[in-house]
Amino acid sequence: MKNYPQQPHGGTLVNRVLEGDAREEALQRAQNLPTIVVDLEAIITLEMIAIGVLSPNDGFMDEVNYKSVLKEGRLTDGTIWPVPLSFAPIGKMNEEVIRSLAIGDDVVLTDYYKKPIAILHVSDIFEYDKEMRAHYLFNTTDRHHPGVDSIYRRMGNLAIGGQISLLNRADWGPFEKMRLEPKDTWKLFYEERKWKTVGGFITGANPLHRGHEYIHKNALEELDGVLIQPLVELAKREYTRHEFRMLAYRAVLDTYYPKERAQLAPLRVTYIFAGPRETILHALIMKNYGCTHALIGRDHAGVGDFYDKYESHSIFDEYTPEELGIDVRLFHEVFYCARCSSLATTQTCPHDIRYRINISGTGVRELLRHGMMPPKEIIRPESARIAMQGVQPKGLDEHGESISPVSKTINSIFPYYRTSRRIGYHPRKNPITRELTIEDLELAVLDARTNAALIYRDVFREFSYVTDHNRDIQPSWITDSYLDMHAQQDMVLDDLQEKLNLAEEETSDEFMYQDKSEVEKEVEAAKTVKRYTPYPVTRDAMDHTTWNPLPYKRYRGDDE
Repeated sequence: MKNYPQQPHGGTLVNRVLEGDAREEALQRAQNLPTIVVDLEAIITLEMIAIGVLSPNDGFMDEVNYKSVLKEGRLTDGTIWPVPLSFAPIGKMNEEVIRSLAIGDDVVLTDYYKKPIAILHVSDIFEYDKEMRAHYLFNTTDRHHPGVDSIYRRMGNLAIGGQISLLNRADWGPFEKMRLEPKDTWKLFYEERKWKTVGGFITGANPLHRGHEYIHKNALEELDGVLIQPLVELAKREYTRHEFRMLAYRAVLDTYYPKERAQLAPLRVTYIFAGPRETILHALIMKNYGCTHALIGRDHAGVGDFYDKYESHSIFDEYTPEELGIDVRLFHEVFYCARCSSLATTQTCPHDIRYRINISGTGVRELLRHGMMPPKEIIRPESARIAMQGVQPKGLDEHGESISPVSKTINSIFPYYRTSRRIGYHPRKNPITRELTIEDLELAVLDARTNAALIYRDVFREFSYVTDHNRDIQPSWITDSYLDMHAQQDMVLDDLQEKLNLAEEETSDEFMYQDKSEVEKEVEAAKTVKRYTPYPVTRDAMDHTTWNPLPYKRYRGDDE
């Protein structure tokens, strides 16, 4: 591993998985040790520590490291670590066991069914201050923040620090066949595929959309490969089921990504909801999986409105690239611009919201929940059709409502809808201020399907009509129709001029006859119509644009 282009965080990939005789001996010893029952989130964390995902940590933190990480974002030796790894199990029986322990003791951690998961070698026992953890880690003590709420729901009053030894891995169910541990990815990247650069990408509750694809493919322009890791341990219920999200990823990767350059692997990580701090954690996890680059989107690990949407970017200003040890690539919010006819960000696109279809993960899920295929411009149909099968819950409730209000869904994906009748069109005379309905959502979806792809096509058609020197590739009926319009308007002008010549200065009956001044206005109006009638580009007219018809061979140096 020393010769690899990347190194684990802290220099060594932790391995605290007991195997063979050592495991059998520990299992025997565990039968006589005090026991603490832990929940699924703790079991996942134990496995992450043991297989090196959270290197250099080899267990739960003692008090000094815990507080150092909480307040400074670093271990006591100065190593960057953004989120404290604490173990403070809830429950009266667990607390009694902890109070009976002493420094140097071992305690076995079991699941709900008493299956031994790990042995914790106790190095510290300390009071667990929930409010302090919430304040420093989340910058709020508001119980509406899911991370804060989790502290008060899951954590007890006493914490134990110490190294762990894993006895049994968790069963990953349908993802077991796709499981890749850090030891597997290091070998895959640098021994089997001979890569020198790898971009890591960790993503949450949404199926693969084209904002993700934009980031991946930008990275693949310069990197040897990307490691795409959808999280498969989520706290919310109203999402697309993990299995279907993974299948949606597989369908798009198989169809649109270069073979052998994109590696898909589920990532079982406990959600901390720490916003910017969790973004740093994910970057270090990517590093421990062997990635040389971390690909970070606009609101990575965001939590509602608790953090600024680009705070996951600015957090990296607090650390130098050298101490992070991974090249961080930050991407702005991706949307589809119908005028550019491409995916873009505010860094690359000058057009306003009239032309935009936003890529909102929540909005996409709501469209799927309503049974509507989202616009192809923001999510591939291969991804959407599979994700729709796994979205939960589906459809509307008995009141015609869904998880997210319809207005919020429309605003998040179709920002122009309230102010423009259609994408790319002129503003409405009266913007919509009322609550939007399912019918509005249907209209917005149908509009995007019909018109999003037409805007740039129409622009190109107009440009090519006046540009093509070879008129054989332009339809003749367009030129004929423009010629006809000009001829017809000339006829109108001739007739009006004759009418003007005969008009009197004043008329006896203004409803039956026109006076001269009114006819003059008609003539001027007809001239304006003529002026704005598209000009026909004929073959003869285009010949005049060829101003230097020397033989081509003269430019190749052949003057004979």
